[in-house]
Amino acid sequence: MRRAIDGLAIGPQHVLVDGRQLKGLDVPQQAIVKGDAKSLTIAAASVLAKTARDERMCRLDAAYPGYGFARHKGYPVAEHQAALERLGACPEHRRSFGPVRSVLSLPPLPAWPAPTGAVCATVSKLPISTE
Repeated sequence: MRRAIDGLAIGPQHVLVDGRQLKGLDVPQQAIVKGDAKSLTIAAASVLAKTARDERMCRLDAAYPGYGFARHKGYPVAEHQAALERLGACPEHRRSFGPVRSVLSLPPLPAWPAPTGAVCATVSKLPISTE
């Protein structure tokens, strides 16, 4: 999330976050639990993010046949797990994903602190309205 904000050509004036606040962010922010159900801005950003991810998964499916990315969109379903076992990890697989670490014989990552909500944000350079 922070990398996405830092990568913007024009920095935001305010950030809406779906879930919990981001620590160390130098921009005013508003965390909204279940934000995609309460904020049209977050809901729209969620749809755009999922659409972009699905499109990317279709491109990865063509580049890495056999994994089924176009069907499961990278979710850890049985088909994806079986492909990892059969083919190993491709360069696009996240090394932080437990099954990928397993097929690469990497040690497990330390446990995260107890979750308090998903983090997914919408970045806007426009003044925020009260939704």
